[in-house]
Amino acid sequence: MSQSTPPPQPPQSGPVDGNPYAGQTPAPAPGTPYPPQQAAFDAPPAPPAPARNNLVLGLVAAVVAAVVVGALYGLIIGATKHEIGWAAVGVGFVVGLAAGKIGGRNPVLPVAGAILALGSVYLGQLVGEAMIIADHFDVSFNEVFFDHLDVVQKVWKEDADPLTFVFFAIAAFAAFSGSKKAAG
Repeated sequence: MSQSTPPPQPPQSGPVDGNPYAGQTPAPAPGTPYPPQQAAFDAPPAPPAPARNNLVLGLVAAVVAAVVVGALYGLIIGATKHEIGWAAVGVGFVVGLAAGKIGGRNPVLPVAGAILALGSVYLGQLVGEAMIIADHFDVSFNEVFFDHLDVVQKVWKEDADPLTFVFFAIAAFAAFSGSKKAAG
């Protein structure tokens, strides 16, 4: 922090009649504790407050975050060939964070964030399954995911175990609590 120093005083010609205090400004009027001071600089204006409690903007941010993070989750699953629990927590938290930070304290946003997190984890798991299938059969991801989504969903249903649904619950909880915490 900077030290508080008084502003520079104009040079004085010297003591008047031998009194060094004769050139000072007079004492403040009774009832005012301190004399008025000049500002050393003009402070810039404060930035405008961010838009808060905007339901539509919060929902749009949550949808965008859900699609992006779901795709990233799918890339992680496809690269490792395993579902990873902490990644599902991250998916939910990012979706909730986007909803709460942008949308504010609207009570609909935590619930919407939890629902979008469920969809995001499902999308990620489908992307991961499609990557694994495409790698196994040496075909393109686009062909598997867009042309044979029914096969991907069938494989997902066969591979789904109780832990898969635990990841859904974790993501929904992380989105709900993340939205509440981000809204402050």
